[in-house]
Amino acid sequence: MAGGLVAGYGTFFVFAGEFLYPEPDPGAWYFVARTADLEPGGSLSFESPQGVMVVIKRDAVAKDEASSVEHFQALSSICPHLGCRVHWEQQHHRFFCPCHNGEFDAEGRPTGGPPKAANQHLARYPLKVEDGLLFLQLPTQTVTTRVARKTSDPSAQTSTERREDVA
Repeated sequence: MAGGLVAGYGTFFVFAGEFLYPEPDPGAWYFVARTADLEPGGSLSFESPQGVMVVIKRDAVAKDEASSVEHFQALSSICPHLGCRVHWEQQHHRFFCPCHNGEFDAEGRPTGGPPKAANQHLARYPLKVEDGLLFLQLPTQTVTTRVARKTSDPSAQTSTERREDVA
């Protein structure tokens, strides 16, 4: 009986430790666009293979002056209030969520609507520019894919099954 209790509690603490202290996900770098293809003041939407949706915007400066990473920003295109899609409005210099009129400044800080009341910011993602190409770093795993990989052999799953794990 004591052996069963030790094994049971031991298993519990192993799973609790993995949940509370997961292995860090270094993420992966994804090619987004050539820097010359994104107009100054413009933006584009990007979705990773794992379903992470991001808006990348370029500062409104001359193209020849803005080829460094400091002139680009990558923010989550999901509003932290209720999960609606936000989009960049160049004419107002803001990110806007049409669901409840949520507003965010160019840095992703809340400036109006429910996100401001709750002080909910848009998530930021790292960018890098190499040889005129823009790359975005995103996590390669979600919580459900981490659990699925630890409990089964991912090479045996089809790509459809892996996508269902993420949803």
